[in-house]
Order: sequence, then structure tokens, then C-alpha cells
Amino acid sequence: MHPDDNDRSDAPGAAQTSDEAGTDPAAGGSSKLDEIIATRRAKVAELRAAGVEPYPVRFAPTSTLAELRARYPDLDPQTDTGDAATVAGRIVSIRRLGKLTFVVLREDGVDLQLFCPRAALDEASRALIGLLDVGDWLGADGEVVATKTGELSVKPATLTLLSKGLRPLPDKWHGLSDTEARFRQRELDLVVNADARRVFELRSRVLKALRVELDERGYVEVETPMLHPIPGGATARPFVTHHNALDADLYLRIAPELYLKRLIAGGMRRVYEINRSFRNEGMSTRHNPEFTMLESYEAYADYHDVMELTEALVSRAAEAALGTTSATSQGREVSLAAPYRRVTLLELVREATDRPDLDYAMEPAALREICHDHDVHVEDAWGAGKLVLELYEALVEHTLWEPTFVLDYPVEVSPLARRHRSEPEVTERFELIMVGREHANAFTELIDPADQRERFEAQARAKAAGDEEAMVVDEAYLRAMELGLPPTGGLGIGVDRLVMLLADVANIRDVILFPTLRPERAQEPGDPGTGPGTAEGQTGP
Repeated sequence: MHPDDNDRSDAPGAAQTSDEAGTDPAAGGSSKLDEIIATRRAKVAELRAAGVEPYPVRFAPTSTLAELRARYPDLDPQTDTGDAATVAGRIVSIRRLGKLTFVVLREDGVDLQLFCPRAALDEASRALIGLLDVGDWLGADGEVVATKTGELSVKPATLTLLSKGLRPLPDKWHGLSDTEARFRQRELDLVVNADARRVFELRSRVLKALRVELDERGYVEVETPMLHPIPGGATARPFVTHHNALDADLYLRIAPELYLKRLIAGGMRRVYEINRSFRNEGMSTRHNPEFTMLESYEAYADYHDVMELTEALVSRAAEAALGTTSATSQGREVSLAAPYRRVTLLELVREATDRPDLDYAMEPAALREICHDHDVHVEDAWGAGKLVLELYEALVEHTLWEPTFVLDYPVEVSPLARRHRSEPEVTERFELIMVGREHANAFTELIDPADQRERFEAQARAKAAGDEEAMVVDEAYLRAMELGLPPTGGLGIGVDRLVMLLADVANIRDVILFPTLRPERAQEPGDPGTGPGTAEGQTGP
């Protein structure tokens, strides 16, 4: 949006009318911010004294700003259409030039100018316009016009204050550049950073596309518990809470897998859940303790079927988000069009270590020596499968740029996956790696209850030995398996990471509206505080 050229706030002689007068509140510390808030509170009192309610109940626009722009795409300069419109939005710019005021409204990322000659306004609106500030919500009713430079505008007869903002928006030149403040004050981030809105609109399109693809394939969307009596479904450290009425500890789910497979055992052929899961682990640019996964399960399928489903889901999400299956990440292009490369984990490790003889049958001592040769950390308790996985994760995973299905993970690190039909040391499991990161994990599911019990018990022994991420024996799930679980293919996709790839952002907090952050420290006397443009308590992510 380009406001009228002669009336821009940065034009010579243009006068800012907002109380902060184009300055950064942080520059003057908390005293400047307190002064601005006090000035705005005084305006609230003045409005109420004049019989104007600064926080009314409702307003009825006849058009969104986007609809109005679409309806009048190319008016000639100095056009009076004679058409009436009622619009609303947040004020992002005010400029006064004598008896003429320009106000720019923003709604859903779209800007529209109000062209406000004093003579065109009714008496109440003439009084109101002098009390407006950048950040206020405003409604306007008037004629659709184009200014002398062709800028689409509404020329109001009536202005209605919809909400008086007490805190200022960040300085227009500096924006909200502090990363911590952006994540902690997402509502402010969405106001001033157009890219934040882009990312979350893209995220919405991705979620819709995933649902549409699965719905069209006959999957049923379900909901399973977020509070579990025992942690299960993945190897991870859980969050624990206490239910007072039951006098029992419960765990925030680390994955919905076992509940979803119980539905397959109950006769539901295809199910999925887009779920919030929680893992009490470290935070990084790729990890948030609360995150979103898609998990799906299909009776009678194996991991080859799930690979085809995964390709369809990822490519459809890309088309919905970008209009193409070609994405850009970190300045480098990646094609998400099917088919994707398929290669075993063992092949990749052999190639990376230049050891064609490397095998799961090797003695752990020999594998530990190979790990040492490549500066890969090892622990004495690790078996051959875990050691090969460590080599893969250290030497290979980050190098896989194009979409790659890495197949056949060791049994030792895959407690819920079925043993491979011809290779007993590995499972029918794959991970989808794109741009050097895992984006999906899938199995031909283990359906033999005796085998599953043995693996649970091995996990329980590991937990007793100090592995806080290991699973426990889930008798409820074993009971469902003993009822009979048909051949099943299962899939988990990290939705946050998929959105990161499609939005081309490097930090998972950029794709989660309210990511987990350190607690804010208490503000002390003389502290510049956490106002717009400040370092938000100086606490790092």
C-alpha cells in the first residue's frame, strides 16, 4: 500500500499526530513509556466525559479492507465513486496537514487509507480525530474514492472508535526486531511484522491440506487423551502432573501412537490425529517442549504403502502452501515432488565410513572403534544397532538435502516397529529426511503381542538402569494387541518442521504462535522494562 505521495508521514513537513511523535518509547526508558500510557489514559477519560465509549460492544463493517481493494482495483485518480462503505481496522499511520488528515487502517495484513477532510466529517468525528493514536482500532463510514495520486481511500463522514490502545506500537523504523519480544508478544509481532502473518497463514494452509488428503483417502479424524496413566508411544522424557481427585500421577502425552493403534484393533480401518504432544527435553531451534504431530494408521498396509502416503501428504502440503512442489530453504532449492529416494540406513553408513564390511553382526567393540575413528560419542552399554544409528546421525543425516526415505532401522532403537521380513537385525521402519532434518517417522507396525511384550520389557530394563527416555510395559496396549491387531502401517509427521521447511524459516519458534520461553524476570525500579523495542527482560530463548 502506498499512501498519497504528498501526505506520507516521512514527507518533508508532514506532522505526526500520535502521542509518541514517531519516537521509540524504549529510547527514553520506562519513563517515556509511562508518559505515553498516561497520555492515552487521559484521552480515554476525555472521551468518556464527552459521552464517547472508547470500548464499544460491536461494529458492523460492510466490507473487509481486502474485499474493498479487490472491488476497486484500478480507479482513476480523483475519482468519487458515490459508493458507500463501512470499514474497520487498526490505525498504523496518522498524518495531519492542516484541515486534512490521512489515517491508514490495517486489517488481516491489508492496508487502506482514510481520506479525512475536516469539512466532510460530522461534528462528533471532528472531535474524535484529534484524540486518535497509532494502534487504536477505528471504524469509518463514507464514500469510496481515489485521491489525486490514485490511492484507493474511504472518505468518511463518520468515525467510530472501536478500541483505544494504551500501549504504543514499536517505532516504525525499527519495528519489533528483538527476537525474544517477538515470540513473547506474538500479538504485537503480528501487527508490525508482515512475515509473521505470512508464516501462520501458510501453516493454516498446510494443516488443511493434510486433512483434505487423508479425508479423501477415507481416514477418520479422531481425538485421543492428552493425559496418560503411563508414558508411551515414543522414547522420550515426559512431563508429569498429579490428579488430585484420583490421587494419581498422570503424564502429558509424548505421542498418541498406542491409543490410535488400539482403535485399529477395535476395527477402525484408517484413523489419524493432528495432535499436540509434549516432551520434557531441551529446547533448540528445532525443538519445542510442546509441538504438533500428524499420526495416521491404516489396517492391512506396510511401510511401502506409508511411503506413498507420505509423498502425497508432503507434496500436497507444498502445493497448498506455495502453489508448487519446489521450495527454497536456506537459499537452496529443494524439490518435494514424488518419488523420493529410498535407501537403507546401513548402506548410508557404509558409504560414509568407507567400510563396505560394516554390519549389524559386527562385535560392538569393533563398531565402537569405528565410532572413535569418526569422533562419534559412544557408551559401553550400547549394542550394535545403537552404534550404527549414532554413526548415521553424526555422519549422514545432515547431508541428505533432497527428500530421502532412510529405511530399515535397527530393532534395538525401534521398540514399536515390526522386524523386517527378511533382515532380522532391523525393522520395517523409515524416516523421511529433507534438508538435513527428520520430518517423518513410520513403521510396518509390530502386531505380535509376545514380541511386543519382550520389547517393552527390554525398554523397562533400560529405564531401570537409568534411561529416562525408555518406555515402560503398557498392559492396556498389550491387552488390545491380544484382542488382535491386523497388519498395520503407521506414520508420524512433525507438522512444525514441515511448516519450517515450506515457510523457509530456521527457528521452530517462528512457526509456533506461542512457543515455550523462559519466565520473564520481575521488573525492578529503573528497569527499562519490556516495552516495544526493548530486550524483553534480557532473557535468552
